[in-house]
Amino acid sequence: MVKSNTSALGIIFPNSYDVLVPELVNVRLMASIPFASRYRIIDFILSGMTNSGIGDISVIVNKNYHSLMDHLGSGREWDLVRKNGGLHIFPPFAEKAATNSYVGRASALANILDFLRDAKEKYIIMSDTHMVVNFDFHAMLQTHIETGADMTLAYCEQPIPDGFIKAKNDGRSFYYTFDMEEDQIKKVYINSKEDGVKNFSMNIFVINRELLVEMVDNALLHGQAFFMRDVLMPQINRLNVKGYKYTGYVGFITDMKSYFDENMKLLDDYNLDALFAGSPVYTKIRGDHPTQYVNGSKVQNVMAADGCIIEGEVENSILFRGVKIAKGATVKNCIVMQDTVVEAGANIEYLIVDKDVTISAGKEMKGTDTFPVYIGKGQTV
Repeated sequence: MVKSNTSALGIIFPNSYDVLVPELVNVRLMASIPFASRYRIIDFILSGMTNSGIGDISVIVNKNYHSLMDHLGSGREWDLVRKNGGLHIFPPFAEKAATNSYVGRASALANILDFLRDAKEKYIIMSDTHMVVNFDFHAMLQTHIETGADMTLAYCEQPIPDGFIKAKNDGRSFYYTFDMEEDQIKKVYINSKEDGVKNFSMNIFVINRELLVEMVDNALLHGQAFFMRDVLMPQINRLNVKGYKYTGYVGFITDMKSYFDENMKLLDDYNLDALFAGSPVYTKIRGDHPTQYVNGSKVQNVMAADGCIIEGEVENSILFRGVKIAKGATVKNCIVMQDTVVEAGANIEYLIVDKDVTISAGKEMKGTDTFPVYIGKGQTV
């Protein structure tokens, strides 16, 4: 890891967009959804911050956060066990002034306002966790400093993800696009339905800490919940707000289909290298034995974590730790999460199978490439 960057404090919002994947967040939050055979989605943003020298990181949780706390632990895997700084997890009602679990970023920040006032860092870097990306936060921070911006927002040029456009409007799941003049953000649009390539917000911010405290304090007085919609947009022409164009690999998780697709994309070496070839991505270590491929098994185009035992046939699939595929079982185009067992003679295709599931002997279950079927945690089918 690089030398600590003491000028920046990282803040991560792990519950953002939970509503878009209700099946997967029934027992967890967006940030702790398993991804790419051994990771959780938060690993990418958290690793990006630590690789960029940010040694003081706060995670503001809202609900269903026990699995995330178990995964993060003390932060050792991310080199965040420190006397000064390190990893902080703020549950709802973290401070005496907090009276409500938050619904937006402004109200989440209001719950830790005293902490922000007392912080020593000059800059705050904020991010949601609905994306997998190997992001260089240090480069963005340096750009922010060099331009003298009040605030810098990361964006990428791409069409708006289908999951956002098709999502039912619940009054909380906002996404944003920008009108730009060179690197200046001149206008922000909420939940645009327009086709074509847009300047699509990644919900990654760099802002001067004192300015953030002032803005959140004012938002608290006026009962404002959403930082972008309620706080920033009315001041977009008063403040110096810059855009930071990101050109690397990014995958947005906006519904079950995108979760399935973004996992499956990594079976292509080009995409795998694009996501992982930069800085390392850290995760919790379980210490399983290497995956065993028993004589007679057939495996083609598979990403398998440690601890798996494969006796049957597996093709175009993602296997998480401890998965067991029995002799005579067939698994094709599936995501199979930790410690699931597919018994002898079972045949599954286009499934998203959560943790600790048993697919009974001889059972046949199939979804389609446009509608993968989800099997909930701990079920026996």
